[in-house]
Amino acid sequence: MELFQDTGIWVLFSFLVFVGIVWKFGKDKIVGMLDKRIEQIRKEIETAESLRIEAQELLAQYQRKQRDAAKEAAEIVETAKTHAAEILKQAEKELDETAKRREQQLEERLKRMEQNAMLEIRAYAAELAVKATSEIIAKQMDKKTNENLVDQSIKDIPKRLA
Repeated sequence: MELFQDTGIWVLFSFLVFVGIVWKFGKDKIVGMLDKRIEQIRKEIETAESLRIEAQELLAQYQRKQRDAAKEAAEIVETAKTHAAEILKQAEKELDETAKRREQQLEERLKRMEQNAMLEIRAYAAELAVKATSEIIAKQMDKKTNENLVDQSIKDIPKRLA
């Protein structure tokens, strides 16, 4: 009888009765709620799996795009290097042509300067020769010789005019 007076036993007995009643009347509802929850979790897992697959596909797609972009960038760099080399060759060629043209112009200019200098020297020498001759003739010529030369020049005028 002591057993019936213990409150722990009555609490345990009450709890078992409560669980029994809930189990008998609420078993279908509880199982239904658990089934719904299981189905909801299953759908979430399926959705997560499809999202994971989609993410993997997107990752693969972006990795391909990245590889393609890197390849295209490498091609652009190579094209730029080739183009730069061609421009450099063209510039060197034009520089050589310009240098040759300027060298030729300088040579021609030097030749002209040399020719002008030679002409000036000849003109100066001729002028000096004429002056020297004039002075020599002036010193050596007397009045009689001068008159003879004037007469001779007068006689030669008709021949020179003709």
